[in-house]
Amino acid sequence: NRTSLPAPMMSREDITIWSILKHSIGKDLSRITMPVYFNEPLSFLQRLAEYMEYDQLLDIAAESQDPLIRIQYVAAFAVSSSASNWNRIGKPFNPLLGETYELVTHRFQLVTEQVSHHPPISAFHCRSLNNNYSLSLSVQPKLKFWGKGVEVIPKGVAILEFPKLGEIYTWSQVTTYIHNVITGKLWIEQYGNLDVINHTNGYKCSINFKPSGWFGKDLNRLQGFVTDANKEKAYSLEGKWTEELHSNLLNPALIKTRKSSKTSLPTSKDADEDLENDGKSSLNPSQSTANSLAVPYQNTSKTSSNNDLTDKPMYGMTAFSFMLNELTTTLEKYLPRTDSRFRPDIRYLELGSTDKAASEKLRLEEKQRAARRERAKNKTEYQPKWFYQTTNKFIGAQVWEFNGKYWNGDYEDCPHIYEDK
Repeated sequence: NRTSLPAPMMSREDITIWSILKHSIGKDLSRITMPVYFNEPLSFLQRLAEYMEYDQLLDIAAESQDPLIRIQYVAAFAVSSSASNWNRIGKPFNPLLGETYELVTHRFQLVTEQVSHHPPISAFHCRSLNNNYSLSLSVQPKLKFWGKGVEVIPKGVAILEFPKLGEIYTWSQVTTYIHNVITGKLWIEQYGNLDVINHTNGYKCSINFKPSGWFGKDLNRLQGFVTDANKEKAYSLEGKWTEELHSNLLNPALIKTRKSSKTSLPTSKDADEDLENDGKSSLNPSQSTANSLAVPYQNTSKTSSNNDLTDKPMYGMTAFSFMLNELTTTLEKYLPRTDSRFRPDIRYLELGSTDKAASEKLRLEEKQRAARRERAKNKTEYQPKWFYQTTNKFIGAQVWEFNGKYWNGDYEDCPHIYEDK
């Protein structure tokens, strides 16, 4: 578990993006080849893994006996997956078709796969090792340049299942906007509505990510409500997506024996009991986030007192994201050759070798184009290895479903997407 990258980010002060974007106003940037200088040393598949930084919230939700409390923890998890975007201005590398990424911890295992290149679609599946939950996601990101900023629309729906409870939840992420990409100081805001829906009982948690406004008054602010099946408001929610989420009981009649008290959502196994008390729960963002609902931005310069790179820029990456591309000799033996950790362009950028990263990025992109031309010549379609397309009955749309075969460990016929073979 490393606490920094091997090398700091190169300076971007002398690099202009206008020459690249001036002919792309209103267009989808996901189809445009960008110089490696604007990347961060992660694949988009690895960025998807950052959804799970606050995975404990799902375990707490699964153990809660109150569905109105449970949906608040699900909503807190959905909000927390946005927290790592704060001050994150580097673009992740576009995944290659067939690229995969896995992450296994003592609490969950996840796998992602790039299942389509045009349009770019990434499929994600994660399950807890104690069978508390499973989470699926198919993302088709849209990036558009609007003259002064870049709009990122993460088109896709998250589908969460609590198998022990027989509950299904869905939600979609909000829009991210990167300001001042041409001149001025880059800054990020997120806006739109995040609606967490429990398809089993009709409960809903709607959270509005407020736009910053003229004077930045509402920057990063959240406001929302939890409603029951009759659309009666039970709780109000407020906070900042960069910090924490608070809950306030509005309608005691809907919750037996509960009193109205404004409190940060508790994160212990006694969460239900805590909300029954009038006492406030104090969560300090400076404390460890391992068992806290607070969702602080973890400035990389503060992650390790023994890090000799503490004063160097690290792409705005968090402590969690530092470990995503780490490749140990033990891990290397078990991963399929398609794993993002083996991508040479990302590895070179991580090591600070920008020229080599650019050269490898160009080679891999041309290799991918050649493979696409070969499939067109042979009139064959690419078939993803670990996910299949189906219609989800809850959202009535096509999604990519995990076939469960990845964890069997049979990777012999995985494609050679990085090597010239």
